[in-house]
Amino acid sequence: MSKAYLILADGTIFEGKSIGKAGKSIGEVVFTTGMTGYMETLTDPSYFGQIVTQTFPLIGNYGVMSPDFESKKSWVRGYIVRELCDKPSNFRSEGDLDSFLKAQGIVGLCGIDTRALTKKLREAGVMNGMILSESGKLKTENGMLKVDDSLLEEIRSYKIENAVENVQSLCMKDGGDFKGRSPLGERVADRPTKRRESTLLAGAIRGATWDGSEGETSPIPNKNSKLSTFHFPLSVCLFDFGAKANIQRELEKRGCKVTVLPFNTTADQIIKLAPDGIMLSNGPGDPAENKSVIEEIRKLCEYGKIPIFGICLGHQILALARGARTSKLKYGHRGGNHPCKDLENGRVYITSQNHGYAVESTSLPPFAKMSFVNENDGTCEGIDYRDIPAFSVQFHPEACSGPHDTNFLFDKFISMMEKSNATE
Repeated sequence: MSKAYLILADGTIFEGKSIGKAGKSIGEVVFTTGMTGYMETLTDPSYFGQIVTQTFPLIGNYGVMSPDFESKKSWVRGYIVRELCDKPSNFRSEGDLDSFLKAQGIVGLCGIDTRALTKKLREAGVMNGMILSESGKLKTENGMLKVDDSLLEEIRSYKIENAVENVQSLCMKDGGDFKGRSPLGERVADRPTKRRESTLLAGAIRGATWDGSEGETSPIPNKNSKLSTFHFPLSVCLFDFGAKANIQRELEKRGCKVTVLPFNTTADQIIKLAPDGIMLSNGPGDPAENKSVIEEIRKLCEYGKIPIFGICLGHQILALARGARTSKLKYGHRGGNHPCKDLENGRVYITSQNHGYAVESTSLPPFAKMSFVNENDGTCEGIDYRDIPAFSVQFHPEACSGPHDTNFLFDKFISMMEKSNATE
């Protein structure tokens, strides 16, 4: 392995070894505390624009498994690990992580002190950085590496803009995904019925391949899957802001027919579809940037007849649509071990999270009640709305790699839709 460097916006330099694609990449440097689930992290669209640091010291030991992908490709700007396993051992493994990073064009770094980097980000807050696998723009003074001022300016000026829009446009440019499978007009014409029968390959994301090989539109073979037929008594519109595949899986597993809609779908178009429920997905970036989406969600809330469930970015956008505020966290919540308390019964759940912004609990309107609170920092982790059939959570109840403690929230959504149907 050749040398590579992480250069932070404050001028700090970490020297390590290059993994993945050689070159340079700028992004917002964040850390995630997950001990497992690195494939879900790499393919989660919520990480768009970010250089992800894994705090767990050994990554790649079980290889790459395409059925575990949360979307068709990797969205990270860079990837940092302490030690990369180059010889994975798992019966499901399809290859090693370094080959995956190269195939996806991800610039990576290994061999640095990730604990020191994490402590720095916790103390100073997340900041921009660059992974550089060439030392030409670095100079040595008194035996110490120094960064050229022009390079620092390039790093500091980077900003993640229009994240949701960019994720959607890149997805469609790359030939579509499990998201955005057809133009909205076709979906409206082919309106789902309440007892429609559908066949799917459980656990597979259609069209996902990790190495860029041909046959990209074929379903992924999964030796643990069975071809099954489901009846769909409930129809759900999944608002796609960068949705993880497991949200759709969890809904389909409970007998829902899921229609995935792009982020720029209007409230009127959704109302015409007459779904039983609306799911607001996770996604990347600053929630307040999505002004047009917020306005359409506000209209859906004013309509007030369709149950709504928001997750992560969907939780934040729903809160903004109802008059609350959001703000950026110092270093965010990312990983699979975040404790959240249910304020209804006092029970604490371990949750999977991935977000850099939070809803300000003091800004909630009178008709909104905080339902979950983060036990580490007291931030808002869930909201129940009393005036309309809607609720949301900041964490990920659909977490594929775990934990599964809050999976029951999908059942709550099903019950809400059934109750809404019964009163019509």
